[in-house]
Amino acid sequence: MSKPDPKACVMGHPVAHSRSPLIHNHWLKTLGIAGSYDLMDLTPVQFPDFIAGLGSNGYVGGNVTVPHKEAAFAAVARRDAAANAIGAVNTLWLADGVLVGGNSDAHGFVANLDETAPGWDVFDGRAVILGAGGAARAATYALTNRGIRTALVNRTRARAEEIALHFGALASAHDHDALPDLLANADVLVNCTSCGMVGKPPLDIDLGPLEKGAVVYDVVYVPLETPLLAQARRRGHRIVDGLGMLLQQAGYGFQKWFGAKTTVTPVLRALIEADIVAKTAK
Repeated sequence: MSKPDPKACVMGHPVAHSRSPLIHNHWLKTLGIAGSYDLMDLTPVQFPDFIAGLGSNGYVGGNVTVPHKEAAFAAVARRDAAANAIGAVNTLWLADGVLVGGNSDAHGFVANLDETAPGWDVFDGRAVILGAGGAARAATYALTNRGIRTALVNRTRARAEEIALHFGALASAHDHDALPDLLANADVLVNCTSCGMVGKPPLDIDLGPLEKGAVVYDVVYVPLETPLLAQARRRGHRIVDGLGMLLQQAGYGFQKWFGAKTTVTPVLRALIEADIVAKTAK
């Protein structure tokens, strides 16, 4: 009896908005791999039983999105280093029948930065992160792992302090009134808040103190160019958008499930850009 084609999926609630099927099915087609990638809308009640029987449900793994990341973190038999450090699981796979959890956000974050702004990680580099949610944790993990001193600025300082304490000496927490001085010494500025996203207020920030050689990175990708990135581009900064992070992090799971390395090509990026434009124009 022939072995069934491998299947993976994205699990969330709601999940219809996810672009993961577009990305992974594009790679399956272009790489000539017999397999599929589906959407699975699972309530918090349904999710634990589904992943407990992931293999019997016909899946080799999948992505985990809101609101299931904490449940996935608790449910897996073991986790990769990034998931343990960040405290969240967004990728599941089966290894010898054992459910394993990983976090691809840090990989996607730094791979996107390396590709779009090569040379960003200067000696004794400094970064400023705005926000203190899951994206900020992943970015802090990625930056401090590269030896970058990372300052977190959040309206609720206690949340930034918790992240800084977790990641050690290279991370620090600051109030908003420290931002001008932090920007004056920054090599990278990262927006990890939802400000600038479609339907959200723009990020209220003056980039004036930022040196022209600094890189400005926004993890938001809808719209493709946020007000922050538009401001930075006009000032002559190198800019890095969140779509590249989405595409880069997707390859982490694909290799686990389908056994092939992926490349983020202009064709794939254009495919996802077109989908974003079509859906935000409605």
